Amino acid sequence: MDFTRSTEHRQIQEMVAEFTDEEIIPRAKEIDETDEYPADLVDEMAQLGLMGMPIPEEYGGAGLDYHTYASALEEISRGSGGLGTIVAAHISLACNMVYEFGNEEQKQEYLTPMAEGTEIGAFGLSEAGAGSDVPAMDTVAEKDGDEYVIDGGKLWISNGSVASTVVVFAKTDPEAGGRGLSSFIVRPEEDDGFVVEGTEDKLGDKGCPTAELRFDSMRIPEDRRLGEEGDGLVQALKTLNGGRITIAARSIGIAQAALDEALAYSQDREQFDQPISNFQAIQHKLADMDTKTNAARMLMHRAADLKMRNESYVKEAAQAKLYASEVSREVANEGIQIHGGYGYVKDFPAERFLRDAKINEIYEGTSEILRNTIADQLLD
Repeated sequence: MDFTRSTEHRQIQEMVAEFTDEEIIPRAKEIDETDEYPADLVDEMAQLGLMGMPIPEEYGGAGLDYHTYASALEEISRGSGGLGTIVAAHISLACNMVYEFGNEEQKQEYLTPMAEGTEIGAFGLSEAGAGSDVPAMDTVAEKDGDEYVIDGGKLWISNGSVASTVVVFAKTDPEAGGRGLSSFIVRPEEDDGFVVEGTEDKLGDKGCPTAELRFDSMRIPEDRRLGEEGDGLVQALKTLNGGRITIAARSIGIAQAALDEALAYSQDREQFDQPISNFQAIQHKLADMDTKTNAARMLMHRAADLKMRNESYVKEAAQAKLYASEVSREVANEGIQIHGGYGYVKDFPAERFLRDAKINEIYEGTSEILRNTIADQLLD
């Protein structure tokens, strides 16, 4: 893998870093406290071409490679973990599902406005009884003429209450287990029976609405099915595999933010008539935080490189997400320790980084599931 960044990669990362410093970071505390969806910032990111970064230009995207996309998402997440989730769920899950598995008409009608950022997407897979065990879902889609009737519900859906397009997974053959799942394009404003039950009050990840959805005899036309009946599980797994690269990016962005704050604080805070950064105990913490963050970044780009080469990257994406998510929590926790008592109060952002980091170890594949995935790849 060539670690030399292209001129375009460097310029885009610098542009997103500047946007993060000037627009996102000054709003991060407010977003965390109000937990309101920052529609104006999302609109600004759309105008900068950030809501469809890896999607080809012919479908409204920016046509960027995965290295550049991951680096840009890292910068966004450095400013706000919630905004990082909004972008990752929108692009890596919703947009990617339609791009990878939609036909030309579906891409033109549904992918293009999402990639342009005029519409937001969501990915409806998880249910109360079907998180890691996807085939255990209860949502069903029954064929009725040239329509499907969908009944059931989804839980933990990022962007679920603000999305114009939701990719929903349902059982079209309840007796076939994992081979009986299919995916559909759902349009909340058009499809009667789509109900937002509410949004979750979460530990962190504020600003990104995590919704509970219900489908009451919701009818959608047959031409909104993605791919063939029974393709849903394979589609979901492939999409989540790519999404793990961007959750690694979110994790690294949060870790970098925690490191930056801890470094600045350690040079400003004085004890025993000197900055605490002079003490070896603090220096060792900072050294470990930086080393772990950079190691996670290398794993992320390794997985991105394989994806771009169209080579298998199942193990590498799992390793990147697993390691980066755990590093994110560890670095954020050490950031609090360096801040001491100030790290435990909301006057400083250190505690927010830890709250935002924890979800990385849970969504899009828990750390336990990812270890299973890595072991399976080693033993296969």
